[in-house]
Amino acid sequence: MPLSEHEQRLLDQIESALYAEDPKFASNVRTGRGLRVGHRRGVQSVAVFLLGLVLLVGGIALPLKPGGVPVVSVLGFLVMFAAGVLLLLGRGRADAPGAGDGASGHGRRETRSTNRSDGGGFSAKMEERFKRRFDQE
Repeated sequence: MPLSEHEQRLLDQIESALYAEDPKFASNVRTGRGLRVGHRRGVQSVAVFLLGLVLLVGGIALPLKPGGVPVVSVLGFLVMFAAGVLLLLGRGRADAPGAGDGASGHGRRETRSTNRSDGGGFSAKMEERFKRRFDQE
């Protein structure tokens, strides 16, 4: 179902405001770069998890158990745990502003702390922008 002319104009206004307010985010959304980084990190995490699972199961079958401890299985568990951590941290970075564009982690932390300390935070800023747009019409 196509948009009406009024809806199309509103969409164009929102898009131009987005480009004006945050051009880096707008270019990431347009190219889909942030999604690719998150997807790649997820595939890597699954591959590492499967490697850890193979080590875990293979360690049980191997006769290598110094002191009665299946060392290879313990190593497999640690690899699986690392894959889970990689997946969780990877999603956090992919969702963060500036993900995938070479921004340092230090800059992102400053942005987050600034948003919290100003009494509003991200959702409050977005709500205020939303209200301003409707007040202009």
